[in-house]
Amino acid sequence: MNKQFIYGDIGGTKTILQLTEIIAGEIQRPFTQYYESQSFATFSDVLRDFLNRADLADPPLAACFAIAGPIIAQQVKLTNLRWHINSADIAHEFSIPKVKLINDFEAAALAVETLSPDDLMTLQAGQPHAQAMRVILGAGTGMGVAWLACLEDRYFALSTEAGHIDFAPSNPLQIDLLESLQHKFGHVSVERLLSGSGLTHIFNFLQTNQKTPSGLAAPTLKEDSGATVTTLAQTHQHPLAIKSLNIFAEIYGAYAGNLALAGLCRGGVYIAGGIAPKIINTLKSGDFMRAFCDKGRFSALMHEIPVHIITNPEISLLGAQRAVHNLLNK
Repeated sequence: MNKQFIYGDIGGTKTILQLTEIIAGEIQRPFTQYYESQSFATFSDVLRDFLNRADLADPPLAACFAIAGPIIAQQVKLTNLRWHINSADIAHEFSIPKVKLINDFEAAALAVETLSPDDLMTLQAGQPHAQAMRVILGAGTGMGVAWLACLEDRYFALSTEAGHIDFAPSNPLQIDLLESLQHKFGHVSVERLLSGSGLTHIFNFLQTNQKTPSGLAAPTLKEDSGATVTTLAQTHQHPLAIKSLNIFAEIYGAYAGNLALAGLCRGGVYIAGGIAPKIINTLKSGDFMRAFCDKGRFSALMHEIPVHIITNPEISLLGAQRAVHNLLNK
């Protein structure tokens, strides 16, 4: 009997699709393809290419796609890409009986319990409480957030768009940064700072407002040049790039702490996304955790909350696999 299924992680920068099947109760090694999302006009074009490469005799039984954007009535318009995806349309077009869309950080949250110690780098061990709230967040192309709430001994993932709440500066330099971005964008969300383009905004702000030592100047960078800023800091020791990463870490830590307080996340804070694993040394240097714990009368509580960086880059893909497996079992 055909027990093949598809799952994927669909983002503004890249899309990963996998096809696998269940044989004797075991999930087999998947067929995998990586795509540059911006190179395709629609998600259907990506999926069609994938299915052609897989060369299936019959359509798969089910599909689940983790997508960077709010899922409403099984439809989504990606936040950082001009794709509109509808599960019913996908099911009809490709003759797949069951298709489900979930938010990419909802998927990541679903996979937290499957992670091994090798998939985590702990910033603060804290004092974890069993079955307490957890939060997973991560900066990449954008900022994703999901809650993990325990009900009757089982964790449920709750997707959010908390990356689009207001940025809250915590010192004079950050206030100046906020005002600079307000002139450009009007509303300044957390995602405007905590993303690849956000790191670029911080660097360009410092280029304009801070003195750079002679011979170390860099041009104003284009919208999403976070990887360039990271290279300037880590490889070339560019002082403004290093300062940009430190400011980024402070803002990141403060925001993660706000989410931990909002959900009273004694079960742990999990940092995912594409940026954190690339700047682990910056996040470990102390600015992140100082900002995380700097919550006035609740600082002592903040020291009790576990904080981990997820180093497994396929966390959302693992969650999508788990979700489609559950879909098949239903």
